[in-house]
Amino acid sequence: MTSTALTLGTLPPGLIALPGVYQPQADTRLLAQALAHEDLESCRDVLEIGTGTGALALYAAGRGPEVTAVDVSWPAVATARLNALRRRLPLRVEHGDFAARVAGRRYDLIFSNPPYVPAPATRPPTRGPERAWDAGPDGRAVIDRICAQAPTLLRPGGVLLMVHSGMCGAEETLERLAGAGLAARVTAKASVPWGPVLRSRRSWLERRGLAAEAEDREELVVIRARHL
Repeated sequence: MTSTALTLGTLPPGLIALPGVYQPQADTRLLAQALAHEDLESCRDVLEIGTGTGALALYAAGRGPEVTAVDVSWPAVATARLNALRRRLPLRVEHGDFAARVAGRRYDLIFSNPPYVPAPATRPPTRGPERAWDAGPDGRAVIDRICAQAPTLLRPGGVLLMVHSGMCGAEETLERLAGAGLAARVTAKASVPWGPVLRSRRSWLERRGLAAEAEDREELVVIRARHL
């Protein structure tokens, strides 16, 4: 796997994905492009929050740093471990909530494609494939936790990369990160067609004011935040 490959928005072939595991999609590719611009060779410790298949964590591991990947889904943890074995790359994959699993550790780089799809349920699901995308009524259930935890997880000068939907409010993410002492900005955007999950929630999203009538494209953003 090479930096060029990720810059072009492609992801490594031959990845295994067990049933129910989120497979790389447009948001993964957008985050991959951002990750390819980071100086991974100068990083010592890297963390991925919500690894899914492990595609991006394995890319980072292939560039030299020690990489830890965390996911709340056991199928995702098993998938990432299998893919690491198949690619013969060292990758530490842990199961559970990221804040609990990596408490007390510090990283040079953290990246995440967290759950961010607004959902009618007030709490994120505790099982099923929906755990990879449902994130409460405003889609910020996990985003806000990452913003709050980033200062304690990053070393001085460390960087957070996070992708999420414009529906969740990029400005709010920037404000939260700034309030936590990080210098944050949007570094990439992409417009993608609505997928089946958003289409199934059109009426609810419109009532919530999260989508305009007849809207059928979603803006994705990558936010880069540096610990000062």
